[in-house]
Amino acid sequence: MFLTARDENHRLAEVPALWPATVGPERHRIQVEPGLTFQTIEGFGGAFTEAAAVTWFSLSPARREEVLQAYFHPVAGHGYTLCRVPMGSCDFALGNYAHVETEGDVELATFTIARDRQALIPFIRAAQKVAGGPIKLLASPWSPPAWMKSNGQMNQGGTLLPQYRQAWARCFVRFVQAYAEEGIPIWGLTVQNEPMATQPWDSCLYSAEAERDFVRDFLGPELASAGLGEVKIIIWDHNRDLMVERARVAFTDPVASDFIWGTGFHWYGEDCFEHVQQVHDAWPHKHLLFTEGCQEDGPHRGSWELGERYARSMIQDLNRWTEGWIDWNLLLDTRGGPNHVGNLCSAPVLADTTEDALLWQSSYYYLGHFARFVKVGALRLGCESTDANLEATAFRNPDGTIATVVMNRTEATLGFELNIIDGAGFRTGLPPRSIATYLFSGKASV
Repeated sequence: MFLTARDENHRLAEVPALWPATVGPERHRIQVEPGLTFQTIEGFGGAFTEAAAVTWFSLSPARREEVLQAYFHPVAGHGYTLCRVPMGSCDFALGNYAHVETEGDVELATFTIARDRQALIPFIRAAQKVAGGPIKLLASPWSPPAWMKSNGQMNQGGTLLPQYRQAWARCFVRFVQAYAEEGIPIWGLTVQNEPMATQPWDSCLYSAEAERDFVRDFLGPELASAGLGEVKIIIWDHNRDLMVERARVAFTDPVASDFIWGTGFHWYGEDCFEHVQQVHDAWPHKHLLFTEGCQEDGPHRGSWELGERYARSMIQDLNRWTEGWIDWNLLLDTRGGPNHVGNLCSAPVLADTTEDALLWQSSYYYLGHFARFVKVGALRLGCESTDANLEATAFRNPDGTIATVVMNRTEATLGFELNIIDGAGFRTGLPPRSIATYLFSGKASV
């Protein structure tokens, strides 16, 4: 049992083993069904942004290594394997920039990733080295170059001008190729970050039909003709509220649908967890991926609710067929930046660059209860709780171990029995405001 608890000195701490108990109807129970399996897990991770990279470089070599070990080491850390990178600038960059700045350069003669080589690519390479294995990277644009857009700027929304759709699709191809030349393979692409949001920072609007047509007529064919058909294309990349509608428009077009791997979504706005389930139920052959979430409006230093928000979303999303979960910025400063429009947010690790100190937030530990114990290739198992205050999910890893994550967001100690093998269980309990991962290495009945 690995425990993180607000009022105790436990942070991903291994605590004494459970003791056997007879399962009875008088106790609350969490029942894990090893023979009932669902989706396969792609992984967990966070986002390599320019803000995170610049903050990382502002630390001493020892602190930099500590960050890398904490996130990417497969044994001593979270073992992150699924991460995101912006394609061009986003709000968490030091300013607007595009990979093709020269107006009218539809041949992409001036395409360059020189800006990425300053901090972003070295940060990713350092993480790759510590991970010791592949990190699947999802690349997302926040805006096309200003000259390709209806409003003539990267900020404040606008749309992609029709005459530049092919050139913009080729920018995706060039980005994938350029990163591959740096030794950084791109696993997947989203069409547009938050395509329904006009933001004071880098943004671009796509209707559902415009996104479908761009994939069908430009992005999908350009990737295929470049020999990059294995790169996943993910639509939506916005909140859960409208994800069913967006999926319907894309997936009911057979040509567009053939190019699309699945639907990506964020957590801002209403929870709408049921929409994740609806997308799976309607299109079970498609995939679901949580692509961004963070606590908005500042760093929220020391907040315990921050970690609980992460875990609640992860449990709810994973229990509805989501295959991977990607946090937003890996690292920010104590202000919640840098951010070129003042859109400050939290991150699981904050860096006090003046004192060369790392401040570990509750979200870091709560994320670890999933990322450290639920491995790539794990299968979600049937898992039911008889107490609504005990939120739970369970997985069988490729090595046969079973990881069950249980959270208690109440102010009371909650006792329960965890039953994994039919007819046998374990009496246990969670202190107030806590989360635990129960790692079972025995032979479960299937």
